[in-house]
Amino acid sequence: MADDEDALFGAVDALLDAVAAREPLPSPAERKRLREAAGLSQEQVAKALQVRREAVSGWEAGRTEPRPPKRAAYARLLEGLAARYPAPDATENAPAAQSGGAPGLDRPAEVTPAPRPLAHTTRLPPQSRPDREAPAAAPRRPAAPRTGQARTSETAGTAADGRFAHGPLGVLDGDGSVYCLGGLVLDCPAKTLVEVVEWALGEAKLGAARLHRSGKDADPLVVITAAAAERLGLPPVLEDRRTLRLPGDHEAVRQVAEAGWKLTKRGFGPWARVYRPAEDGRRQCVQFAVLPWDALDARSWGDTGRLPAPEIAAVLGTYASRVITPRGSTAVCGLELMTALRPPTRAVRDEATGGWTSGPLPGSLAGPVDPAPPEAPAEHPIVAGLYPRHHKRTPDQVLDEEAFDWIRDPQLLTDAECARRYAVGIDVNTAFLAAANRLAVGLSAPVHVRTPTFDKKVPGSWLVDLSGIELDPRMPNPFTPHGERPDGPAWYATPTVAYAAELVATYRLPVSIDPVEAWLRPEHGPYLDPWYKHLSEAYRATMAELGVLSGADEAEFLAAMETHRQADPGAVAVLSAIKATVKGGIGKLRERPQGAGYRAGERWPALERPTWRPDIRAAVIATARVNMHRKLLKTALATQGEPAPAGRLILGEDALAPIAVLSDCAVYLSDGPSPLDVLPRTPDGKPAPGSFRLGVSPGMVKHEGTRELLWAVRMLDEGHNPAQHIKGVDAANDGE
Repeated sequence: MADDEDALFGAVDALLDAVAAREPLPSPAERKRLREAAGLSQEQVAKALQVRREAVSGWEAGRTEPRPPKRAAYARLLEGLAARYPAPDATENAPAAQSGGAPGLDRPAEVTPAPRPLAHTTRLPPQSRPDREAPAAAPRRPAAPRTGQARTSETAGTAADGRFAHGPLGVLDGDGSVYCLGGLVLDCPAKTLVEVVEWALGEAKLGAARLHRSGKDADPLVVITAAAAERLGLPPVLEDRRTLRLPGDHEAVRQVAEAGWKLTKRGFGPWARVYRPAEDGRRQCVQFAVLPWDALDARSWGDTGRLPAPEIAAVLGTYASRVITPRGSTAVCGLELMTALRPPTRAVRDEATGGWTSGPLPGSLAGPVDPAPPEAPAEHPIVAGLYPRHHKRTPDQVLDEEAFDWIRDPQLLTDAECARRYAVGIDVNTAFLAAANRLAVGLSAPVHVRTPTFDKKVPGSWLVDLSGIELDPRMPNPFTPHGERPDGPAWYATPTVAYAAELVATYRLPVSIDPVEAWLRPEHGPYLDPWYKHLSEAYRATMAELGVLSGADEAEFLAAMETHRQADPGAVAVLSAIKATVKGGIGKLRERPQGAGYRAGERWPALERPTWRPDIRAAVIATARVNMHRKLLKTALATQGEPAPAGRLILGEDALAPIAVLSDCAVYLSDGPSPLDVLPRTPDGKPAPGSFRLGVSPGMVKHEGTRELLWAVRMLDEGHNPAQHIKGVDAANDGE
């Protein structure tokens, strides 16, 4: 049924786009008015449509007209804006008089007011009867809503669609109030779980438009507070801590089944889905998040689960509008976002019958594939078939692409370094997200090749000996997570081998890159690009809300970062959740078996997902690690008096080398407490080319923390990593 639904909606969308391509667009002046009314810049429109800013300027000046396929997308944007921002002389019952305007663009069928600020709530009473039998006519399905500059504009895309007029989710409290994004408050008369489901699918008008034309609209999410749980007859805590679900004989579960609704295999737990099979292409599904059962992990969401209901709605609603409607942990959301932005299938025409059917979407992961043997984790059946149980695989048997965890031998500290006063930590913003940008990953099953010629354009895993590349011992080795030099052949992902080839070519090292064998994926592409763009926009928008703006100079950036966590606790929670979404989503690509029922060597459910791809996880982490090393090396070379001698990468004594690296954080010894006292500059005061740059964008760096020199040396002597503790808290538990 799901494939049939995808095909139907895809076919309808294709027809709508074809109609939009034939219709005249609004006048150039109206195009400009609509954009400015929404507070959008020409750059934002150009980025969304993947054109140059000058093209948008030409469309608004009447000098040029958009051509397919951009024209249909531009028409859809204008239609959504026209529904949201009618012409000044327009009313809900009188169409705007625009000669030459496209039907449906200048005459919105319904205008939904902007959500009010949280301090001024609006309560909507329950309808006299559900409108499920005769739903109100909805405007054409809009394009996926993008990140806005302010909360009032983030829901514009959803609000323009009457089906989701009240936003993506609601927080149900004990008195029947349902708090939504923008301060809207609905009344929910339901007193049982089944009644809540029917209300959410009826008059609630909750949900969100799909993020890709071939994807699915987001189901409504109802968040249940402790008071609401009591009202619905749900226990205050889950007694079964092993399965984290209500027993099958619980009254609420029996009511769901008796009413003809179903639960997924995970039952009714902290995150639950209640659904019926789709009928006539219409989804019937409601998501639930039960707060007293710890649906919101404090490691990702902070104290959000303990906030008042209106504030919970503001935090979760903002996350939903910028990222995705939550449907589980932030790790689950990160993985679901990949699929939402690149669905596995699309509607295609069957040439034999002339009808529409479901087919693979180019550039997406169409179905599950087994990993190559070195890519598989120890629990995988492939490994169980190759090695005896409890066998510890060696580097030439397993791919070990993990983040850095390295400290320098204290004996290698120079006299000049020991004379400095401070240890300064710098941290790369969302390093894994930055690594996903433009990263080519495999889209198909691996192919085994003997004695291949290395090609950096082909994703895969390579067995190659990189131990002959000699690097300065004061720097971490980029080919191992622990930073020590490899001692023979080992498996590496393409980004690691490509960096080795780069070092050999750039510094004329006397080493050749000769893989022994490889598992390659000839079909490949930038699968994670939409995921990167979507999350980077969400990250920057949230940082801007906290007062950290793109384009600020270094001093302004550092000052803003000092206080940004005191600006708005709700925005801080959203920021933490976005970071956790990035890391958790990458981690989910290699989800291990869960639950006490698992038996070694058996398959587990995650293996049946197209997005169970340990090779993609390895490629992202390898890219993040070599990106880190490249900047470490450029920083060191920029600070030494003499260039590195040809044939070896041994640094001068005055080179700035780190004393510790942990994932995306590096610690340097410095005469001053600020990153500005550490990072190298050119003679004209600009950051040294290729080195770390302070700023808010993914891949740039921020100040992680500063400690006294003696503290850092003591940490090294005791074998601890200063990068883990320089912020004053355990970095592993801080979502960084």
